[in-house]
Amino acid sequence: MGCAPSITVSQSGVVYCRDSDESNSPKPSSFSQQQHVHITTGGGGGGGDISEALPGASTTTTVTVYHGRTDRRGTISIEAETQTSRSSVTMKGVASEVLFGPMKLTQPTMQIMLVFAKEDAQSDGFWWAADKGGYKCNIVRNPTDAIECFLEKQHDLVVIDNRNSKSFDALALCRSIRATKNSEHTVMVAVSKKSSGEKEEASVMPLLNAGFNRRYQENPHTSACLNELIQLELGEVRSQFKLKVANSLFAALETCSDAVEITGENNIVQYVNSTHEQLTGYSSEEVLGKESDLPRGDKNKAELMDTIFTQLRKGKVWEGMLHTKKKNGDSVPQTVRITPVIGGGGRVRHHVFTKRSPSLSSSGSLHNQVYSHEIQHLEKVTSDLSNGGPSLNRRQSVARIHSMTIEAPITKVINIINAAQENSPLTVVQALDRVLEILRSSELYNPQNTQVKEEDQMTNDLVGGLMTHGTYTGGRRRLSAELSLSKGPINQLTASPPTHLNQAPPEVLKILEQETTWKFNILELERVTAHRPLIYLGLKAFSRFNVCGFLGINETVLRNWLQVIEANYHSSNPYHNSTHAADVLQATAFFLGKERLKEAFEPADEVASLIAATVHDVDHPGKTNSFLCNAGSELAILYNDTAVLESHHSALAFQLTTREDRCNLFKELDRDDYRALRHTIIDMVLATEMNKHFEHLSKFVNSINKPTHREGDDSTSQASTTGGSTPDSSHITTPENRALIRRMLIKCADVCNPARPLDICITWAKRISQEYFNQTDEEKKRGLPVVMPVFDRTTCSVPKSQTSFVDYFIMDMFDAWDGFLDCSELIEQLNNNYKYWKGEEEKEQRVKKAAIDASKEISEENETEKS
Repeated sequence: MGCAPSITVSQSGVVYCRDSDESNSPKPSSFSQQQHVHITTGGGGGGGDISEALPGASTTTTVTVYHGRTDRRGTISIEAETQTSRSSVTMKGVASEVLFGPMKLTQPTMQIMLVFAKEDAQSDGFWWAADKGGYKCNIVRNPTDAIECFLEKQHDLVVIDNRNSKSFDALALCRSIRATKNSEHTVMVAVSKKSSGEKEEASVMPLLNAGFNRRYQENPHTSACLNELIQLELGEVRSQFKLKVANSLFAALETCSDAVEITGENNIVQYVNSTHEQLTGYSSEEVLGKESDLPRGDKNKAELMDTIFTQLRKGKVWEGMLHTKKKNGDSVPQTVRITPVIGGGGRVRHHVFTKRSPSLSSSGSLHNQVYSHEIQHLEKVTSDLSNGGPSLNRRQSVARIHSMTIEAPITKVINIINAAQENSPLTVVQALDRVLEILRSSELYNPQNTQVKEEDQMTNDLVGGLMTHGTYTGGRRRLSAELSLSKGPINQLTASPPTHLNQAPPEVLKILEQETTWKFNILELERVTAHRPLIYLGLKAFSRFNVCGFLGINETVLRNWLQVIEANYHSSNPYHNSTHAADVLQATAFFLGKERLKEAFEPADEVASLIAATVHDVDHPGKTNSFLCNAGSELAILYNDTAVLESHHSALAFQLTTREDRCNLFKELDRDDYRALRHTIIDMVLATEMNKHFEHLSKFVNSINKPTHREGDDSTSQASTTGGSTPDSSHITTPENRALIRRMLIKCADVCNPARPLDICITWAKRISQEYFNQTDEEKKRGLPVVMPVFDRTTCSVPKSQTSFVDYFIMDMFDAWDGFLDCSELIEQLNNNYKYWKGEEEKEQRVKKAAIDASKEISEENETEKS
C-alpha cells in the first residue's frame, strides 16, 4: 500500500522496524532512500513504555530505515545502535582489550549483518540477541542489498539464511561476498534447518567450500542465538581480528632494513621480505616453498651448522656470522640472528632469520664488526642464563650438548676463537685449535714440569716442595686428576657376600633388593632402619663394587667406618642428615653401574666416588656457607670463609677414618696410593660447593660432551666403510678428564632429588625448604643478614623454589650428564616433576589472585559504606 513502516520500541530500548501491512512480506525498499528516526527517552519524565522499562535511564536510539524503489522486493535494511547507560542485561559486545603477542589491541564492537528473505522467528531471535549483546546489527532481505551493505560496513559477522533456496541461493551469496575485497577476515555463518532424528545429517562440506565458517542449526530462542554470537565474537571473530592486525606486522617487515626470512619446522621458506631480494638476488617467487639456502653456504662448517640447529631445536636463539650464497654464486658473510618460534604442542614450529650484510653497516671494519657482534651475542647469552631458561621441551641429549650456553669468561674466549676460525687460513685454524686445546685443560696457570731441566736439582726440589700437594716424586708431580694406584694392596681380598648385611632385618633386605634402580625408595629404608639407612645401604653398595677387596680390608672395618660416619651426621637436620648421604650414595652407585662410566673409570675411581658420596656432608650443621661466614663461626674462621662446609666435611671425614685402626679404610694402602686416593676424595667433596657449579659444568661440556659427540658424528659417518659406529672414547680416560667426570658425577648425585620419583621428590623439597626456613628464623633472631629472604615460612612458595632451582641449576647439568651417560629415565622424571611443580605454582598464583580480588572488593564495599 505504500505506507511508511511503523516504528516499534522494544522493552530494552532498541528500535525495531516492521512493515505496517504484513510483517512477513516487507514492502519493496532500496538503499536509494533513507528515513532517520531519533528517539530519546529521559528518566523521571513521561516516556511511555520506554521510561517504565528503564526507570532512571537515559537512552538515545538511532534507526536508519532504507526503503524506496518498487522494482525490487524483499529489500528492507535496518541498522540499530543503542547507547544505554543502565540495563539489566550484561553487555557482551563492548570494545575489549586483546593481547596479540606483545601487541595490546582494542577489539571494536562486533558488527553483524543478517541476511533473511523474510522476517520470521529465527531472524527475530538473532535480532534480539544482537540487541541484548550490544552488537551493531543490519538486516537485509536480498543478495544485492547484502553485497552493497557489506561493501559499506565491512561486517565482522554475516549470518545468511540457508533454510529455503527459493528466495535466494545462500551458497552463491556467500561466494559473492567472499569475492569482494577484505572479506577474508569476515566470519560467515549459514543458518540451516534443524535435522530430524530419522534422517542422516547433511554434510557441511558444501558450506565450507562456498566460504562459510560455521553452520547454525535452526533455533529461534534468543538465548541460543546470543550464546552463538558470544562464542563467535570471542572465537572466530577475535581470531580474524588478530589476523587483520597481522597485516600491519607484514607492512613493518617489508620496510625493515634487515633481510627477514621465515621458515617452517621442516626448513621450508614461508616468507621473505623485499630486503631479502636485495641482499641475495633471489625474488620471493624463487624461494617460497623451497628449502632455506642458509645451510648451503660452502664456507659454513658442518660442525657450526650442527651446533646452530641443535640449539634451535632446543628453543634457544642463535646469533653470529654465517656465509650465504647469492644468486650470482658469491658467498657473502652475514650477521644472522635465528629465532625459534614455539607453536602448538610446545614444539618449535617456525624459525625467523634476520640477516644483515656487514657491508650495510656504516661504521667499523668487518673485523671489528665481527668481534663486536660476538661480544654482544655472548653478553646476551650470559644475561639469558642468569635469568633462567623457560624452555623444557627437551630433545635427545646428543642434539642438546652443542647448544649449551654456559658462558664463563673462558668460554667467551673460546667462542670468540671459534668465530675467528671461520674465515682464517688453514695454518691459523690449526694454530687456534692448539690454543683451544690448551684453554680446555684444567690447570691453565701451572707451569709444565717438563720445562725444568733434570740436572737443575734445586729448581726440581723447589717445585716439588712448594707447588705440589704432598709427596713429590722426583721431577714428576702427581696431578690432582691422577688416580691410579701404583700397586695393588698386598692382602687384596676377593669379592664376597656381605656377611654383616645378611644379619639385617628382612624388611631392610627386601628394600635393598631395589638398590640398583633409580626408583629406589630411600625414605622407606629410612623408616625401617629408624633413621639410620647409611650403614645398610653402604654395606650393600660397597660390596657390589668390591671396595673391601680393593682396599685390602675386611667387612668389619667397613661396617665400623659406616657406623662412625653415620653417627656424625645430624639426625635433627630436616635435609642434611644420613638419609641424604645414603641417597647420594645410591645415586652414585647407580651412575657407576652405567656402561659409559665402566669404560672411563678404573676401580680406584669407583672406590673414591663411593667414599666421597658417603662423607660429602658429614657433620653438616643445617646452615649454608653464607650463614656461617656472616655469623663468624669457628669453621668460617678456620677455612678463611672459603668452601667452609666442603672443607670441613672432607677434613673431618679423614680425621674420623684414620683415628682408629678399627675403622681405617686406608690402613693397608702405601703412602703414595693413600695420598692419591685422599686427594681424589677431597677433590670430589669440594666439587659439591655451589659457588663452582658453572665452572665445573662448563669444563665438563667443553672437554667431555662436545669432543665426545664430535667423535661420535665422525665415527657414524665412517660406519659404512669400517663396519662400526662406536665413538673413540680414549679422551675420557685421561686423568684430567676422569677428574671432570668424577666431579660431575657427585654433583648430579648430590642434587638428584628433582629427578627422583614424584612422591620422593616432594618429600625432599619440603625438607630442604624446612631447613632453609629454620636458617631464616635464626638469621632474624640473631640480627644477621638474611641470605635467602624468599625462604620465609609465612610467605615462601615451595613450588616456585623448585622450578627456579631446576631452571637455574639442574636442567642444563642433567642434560650434559645425560648426554654423556645416557640416563633418559632421569630426564623424563625430571620433566614430569617440573610440570607438577609448575602446576602447583599456577594454583598458588590463582589462589593469591582470588584473595587479592576479594580483598579489593571488601575495601571497595567499606569505602562505599563510609561514603
